[in-house]
Amino acid sequence: MATLQQPVQSPFNAASTAAEVMAGIDLRGQLAVVTGGYSGLGLLTVKSLAAAGAQIIVPARDTARAEAALAGVDGVRVMPMDLMQAESVAAFSHSVVSAGQPVSLLINCAGIMAAPLLRDADGHESQFATNHLGHYRLTCGLWPALVKAGQARVLSVSSRGHQIAGVDFDDIDFSQRPYDKWVAYGQSKTANALFAIALDQRGRSHGVRAFSLHPGQILTDLARHLSTAELAAFDALDEQGRPRLDAHNGLKTVEQGAATGLWCATSALLADLGGVYCEDCNVAPVNEPEAGRKGVAKWAADAELAERLWGLSEQWTGLTVA
Repeated sequence: MATLQQPVQSPFNAASTAAEVMAGIDLRGQLAVVTGGYSGLGLLTVKSLAAAGAQIIVPARDTARAEAALAGVDGVRVMPMDLMQAESVAAFSHSVVSAGQPVSLLINCAGIMAAPLLRDADGHESQFATNHLGHYRLTCGLWPALVKAGQARVLSVSSRGHQIAGVDFDDIDFSQRPYDKWVAYGQSKTANALFAIALDQRGRSHGVRAFSLHPGQILTDLARHLSTAELAAFDALDEQGRPRLDAHNGLKTVEQGAATGLWCATSALLADLGGVYCEDCNVAPVNEPEAGRKGVAKWAADAELAERLWGLSEQWTGLTVA
């Protein structure tokens, strides 16, 4: 089967940093929306975009925390939004679109990982509801502003964790099967990759291209639900509790972790591409399990599954793009 998952001649690699990727990039006059933009990878992403001249809106459930984290960063505005609440996402999107400014970048960076079982108001499991459905609603809500930009990109921060599980269309919300927080996380990250495929199919004729990406293995606030034993199992910390760094094997600094998303947001090499999953500042190949964990699992690069997920998301939210 033909695949778009073919690496390009990128000048960057796994060890490249946000500063290296953004050198010489001019984003003056462009508006970006970055979810999760006030901690970890999202915070550095916002600072990098702002340094390049972009105006940025950071939607936040905890606006006070976001304001504190982003204090002193020029060109950034915090607005309230909760990805788990459909009405909140709709209100935020309406406010942005009504202001009339095109949105050139939508970076869906917010997410939760390995959370205890929790459901949204419609009964959807929280990791799927936050990581996928919330961002699906947001993208649909901002669609007029993305199209208005003429050339826009939508990025979904997935994870190598997508290799844990595909989307179980028979029981996405763990109504019948026992809840497994890691399977739920893997399913939601696969959904991020499939969403990019289906969105790109719909957006390319409007100048809107979509990408998903794995930033690397970085211990940020995303790991807040993990126990000490679970953190130790990642082998991401040395005997003194300091992060192990080995970028080419996925153990990255925050500066290295933010690089792939910024590359997807700005690289001219992706001008005629879309719907691809990226890692290490490049388009990732399809994963071959016997060769290790690099690359995208076949179930996360399947156009038919992407369309199935889109149809279900449209049904569950009542939203689509047009």
